Amino acid sequence: MLSASDLAGRLAQDAEAVCRHYLSAGRRAGNYWLVGDVGNNKGRSLYVRLVGPRAGRWTDAATGQFGDLLDLVRETCGLVDFRDVAEEARHFLSLPRPEPLLSRWGNASDTLPVDRPAAERARRLFRMTQPLAGTLADAYLRERGILRASIHAALRFHPSCYYRDLATGQTSSYPALIAAVTDAAGAITGLHRTWLDPNGDGKAKVDDPRRALGGLLDNGVRFCFPVNAPTPVLAAGEGVETMLSLSHVMPGMPMVAALTANHLAAFNFPSGCRRIYIAADADAAGRHGIEGLSRRAQECGVLPLVLSPKLGDFNEDLRRLGPDGLTADLRSQLTPEEAMAFLP
Repeated sequence: MLSASDLAGRLAQDAEAVCRHYLSAGRRAGNYWLVGDVGNNKGRSLYVRLVGPRAGRWTDAATGQFGDLLDLVRETCGLVDFRDVAEEARHFLSLPRPEPLLSRWGNASDTLPVDRPAAERARRLFRMTQPLAGTLADAYLRERGILRASIHAALRFHPSCYYRDLATGQTSSYPALIAAVTDAAGAITGLHRTWLDPNGDGKAKVDDPRRALGGLLDNGVRFCFPVNAPTPVLAAGEGVETMLSLSHVMPGMPMVAALTANHLAAFNFPSGCRRIYIAADADAAGRHGIEGLSRRAQECGVLPLVLSPKLGDFNEDLRRLGPDGLTADLRSQLTPEEAMAFLP
């Protein structure tokens, strides 16, 4: 039976054909294939090396994702189990199966549907999750001071979510906090996964315990967000835990986590928006996201106001200062009108 590295090597031998099949929205530019993201959206953020010793290696400059072509098959098809990833790669390469494999529907299907749109692939994984309340993911967030996360429909729990080490190719599975990425109409376009330590000791002990999947551009993980209704005021930031920390003390304010600085800078304002609070992130990428979103807000006639944490980030503020301390600090940063409307 071929190993994961063998399958990745076979795919890399004809990297352009793999890209044309799984990333059909992209195009070749010199020795690279350029496309928007693993959701097969148009753009130039993700680039795949087509020739040379690193053929098949890819990187998404916007999200920080990277890997080989086996990773690309997994991400573009929204697959969870390595068995399904290997089967899909074998089907593409027209390799014989080592033994009959059952599809997830229980029949000996020869193929798996691979041409599903990004939203369908994300929904497929989301359907495999369970409610957050009482799970390891709920306990993880409670340890971080976020006590009411289970009220948010965007958050779910996966008890055994597939994980592949991008450096070694080794596969495993861990419990995971799953956050749905949605568009303005509430449709799922992608997911964000946070793998957790099975013993309850924070995040899983892996190199990159957080990864995104699917279509992030213009979308985000939304909390208390009205669907298809005017949203005059909202708060936006990068991280899920950052925005959950703010939502903990301002449960009535619509909030969105864009997941990366680049996606924060490109976030589309909802209809009727007149003011946006941008949760600050102290690193260089975070400043880039704030500046980009602020500039676009002003161009659209939306007033941008930056919320700054007292300590390292808003989750640290929530844990160290407590809800009352975080509330008092935010009261001085909101307009009087919104402080009265959203703070206790």
